[in-house]
Amino acid sequence: MDNDLHSDSPDSFAEAQVSDQKPRIIAIANQKGGVGKTTTTINLATALAAVRKRVLVLDLDPQGNASTGLGIEQAERQINAYHVMIGEATLDEAILDTVIPGLSVVSSGVDLSGAEIELIEFEDRLFRLKSALAGQLEGYDYVLIDCPPALGLLTVNALNAADAVLVPLQCEFFALEGVSHLVRKIDRIKKAYNPDLEIQGIVLTMFDSRNNLSEAVATDVREFFGDIVYDTVIPRNVRVSEAPSYGKPVLLYDTACAGSQAYIHLASEVLKREKMLAI
Repeated sequence: MDNDLHSDSPDSFAEAQVSDQKPRIIAIANQKGGVGKTTTTINLATALAAVRKRVLVLDLDPQGNASTGLGIEQAERQINAYHVMIGEATLDEAILDTVIPGLSVVSSGVDLSGAEIELIEFEDRLFRLKSALAGQLEGYDYVLIDCPPALGLLTVNALNAADAVLVPLQCEFFALEGVSHLVRKIDRIKKAYNPDLEIQGIVLTMFDSRNNLSEAVATDVREFFGDIVYDTVIPRNVRVSEAPSYGKPVLLYDTACAGSQAYIHLASEVLKREKMLAI
């Protein structure tokens, strides 16, 4: 894919676009690591930017892989999500442009790993992120929050700030048990703090059609959760795994590969659901 990411892609993709005045904030969350959460965040963001959506990625994972995957060097992360969360910097001061037109990022930083301990001292510790984002998102269509692989204060802040949650779910044996726990947590957040929070969808990741277990897990998840599971499945794909080491989303690294095409289809589904919610 060349530098002009803007696409006049398939009709179904274009028709799915929505134009909301208020940006939609979507938390990408799963308390289990290694499920494709960060990969989904950066590639969904890239696919949305490709159809002329203005997107901000907020990297709340102390590992900082979303920042790396979007080409943000360590030296550029002097002001990051940590400083925004504890009130040492404004959101605008922390925003960095990426090489992808229409896609910006608030990077993670090493200090974020200790933020949960520091946040305990704040009376509004559950709503620090929501307060930091309030009134600061003009011009964006979507904010995607890459949550840490845990259900601690950083993730709770993301869920309290979000309009919706997108859950990547790896096609493995214990997947259903783990995501059921996450869904219960989301329901508690909804009841206690954020009544408008909803699950935008569950996306099956690392799907291997040669593996009977992948097929079985996909069937079980669809039977249990029904229509909130996206039709799109993200395949286990070498090019998807390679792309972050080059500081690129897979859509930039290899547009034609199966992983890239899957994320394009996922973006189409996300936009269609957003359009339905807006009606």
